[in-house]
Amino acid sequence: MRTLLLLSNVVVLALPLTGFWALRLYESALVRQTEAELRAQAAVLAGTWRAARGIAGESLANGLTSRALETARRRGLDLARDPVLPLAPDPRPGPAPVPEVAAAAARLLPVLRDTQAVTLAALRLLDPQGVVVASTGTDTGLLLAGLEEVEAARGGTPSAVLRRREKIATDVPNGISRTAGLRVHLAMPVLDGERVDTIVLLSRTPATVMQTVTGKVPEIAAVGLLLLLLVAALAALASRLITRPLDAVVRAARQVAGGGTARLPPVPRSAVREAAELSDAISRMTATLEGRATYVRGLAAHVSHEFKTPLAAMRGAAELLSEHGESMSAGERARFAATIEEGVARLDRLVRGLLDLARADMAAGGGRAMLRPLAEAAARRAPALRVSVEGEAEAAAAPEAVATVLDSLLGNTLAHAGPGSAVSIRIAREADRAVMLVADDGPGLSPANAARAFDPFFTTARERGGTGLGLAIARSLVAGAGGTLSLAPPHPSGEERGATIRIVLPAS
Repeated sequence: MRTLLLLSNVVVLALPLTGFWALRLYESALVRQTEAELRAQAAVLAGTWRAARGIAGESLANGLTSRALETARRRGLDLARDPVLPLAPDPRPGPAPVPEVAAAAARLLPVLRDTQAVTLAALRLLDPQGVVVASTGTDTGLLLAGLEEVEAARGGTPSAVLRRREKIATDVPNGISRTAGLRVHLAMPVLDGERVDTIVLLSRTPATVMQTVTGKVPEIAAVGLLLLLLVAALAALASRLITRPLDAVVRAARQVAGGGTARLPPVPRSAVREAAELSDAISRMTATLEGRATYVRGLAAHVSHEFKTPLAAMRGAAELLSEHGESMSAGERARFAATIEEGVARLDRLVRGLLDLARADMAAGGGRAMLRPLAEAAARRAPALRVSVEGEAEAAAAPEAVATVLDSLLGNTLAHAGPGSAVSIRIAREADRAVMLVADDGPGLSPANAARAFDPFFTTARERGGTGLGLAIARSLVAGAGGTLSLAPPHPSGEERGATIRIVLPAS
């Protein structure tokens, strides 16, 4: 679920960021496009100049050094890489231009003006000193030497730079575009051999993003609609995969919290894994709570029944002693007092058994136990029985819990089968389990009693002080260790006597 939400947010966040990144790239593309157009115009003007001046050579490339040619063909200006130079200082009057250069420039002035009418670029021709000899503006005769691009061209190297531009009344507002306040300047030298004969200087402001976007409104609207549909689809997907399954789980959980027994509807296969796991966990929790509630109700009923009998006997004996004690013989008073003592002793056994059962229900697994030494120690604590131990295995259980279980089973055998009974404890390792079979040669259990053998307070030795909690405590201890305790079915032939308890624990 976290992954799905993270991906959804990242996608939604990336959309405007991607658009912003693309916008920045597009601004650089507009600058490079302007530079490329200026280079093409400069090349045409340089070729025209060479023809007008009669300079030998077939092309502009033949008049450039290898370093200058490499510079001319470089990948162009970049807003992210190239610095933006400050506004050019006001030019000052220059010296007298070279006469033959000035004469050739005068003949080419109409070409410059016609070119400007189409390209909107500012065009100038400079003599080798950097003096403007022809211009589409009003700066003819001014000296531009000292500018970075002009100085590079005077050295025979073409140069393109970015400069801040003057603000005029017709400027496009900057807005989100960085190109509105910039101007691309290109200086291209025209060489006669190794000598710079003239410099073609051009400049133009690149188109702004706002100007470009204005003509793309339908396409931008289509992209915006597509983005909105994508966000809506992501929201619908998140709702289907997360919200609806969780709503169903929350409704069922509220019914359970209110005391109901709601069954969770099956989670759709398309739901996220966490929602399915939560639904399954709440279903298991509901079943556990219902089972626990049923267990507590049954236990409360059994406790009230077991306590009612000795309490009634004690109450009757106490009332008789209180009302007729003076007229009773010593033997009668002793008999009633013994009844009260027996009731107190039984209640004490019941309370201690309930405490042991509660501890067993809360017992947790853990530890390692070698089963044979524990079985032999339990046999020594039951000298009235003939106990034999076979086999060995190590179980993942607390040794104290295993010892308590064995003591309970041997005590149960002694109570029902009597002293001198034979008990066989067989231990074995089966795959990833440790198994103990505790069998005796007593009278065994009838089918009806076998079905209730592990119910709390069920006993057939009540007159001998049995509480019916021994097997329930033993089963709870084994369950706390992650195992099972069950009554093995009788032999089909019916020839074997006694009962067999099967204990299965996880192997260490």
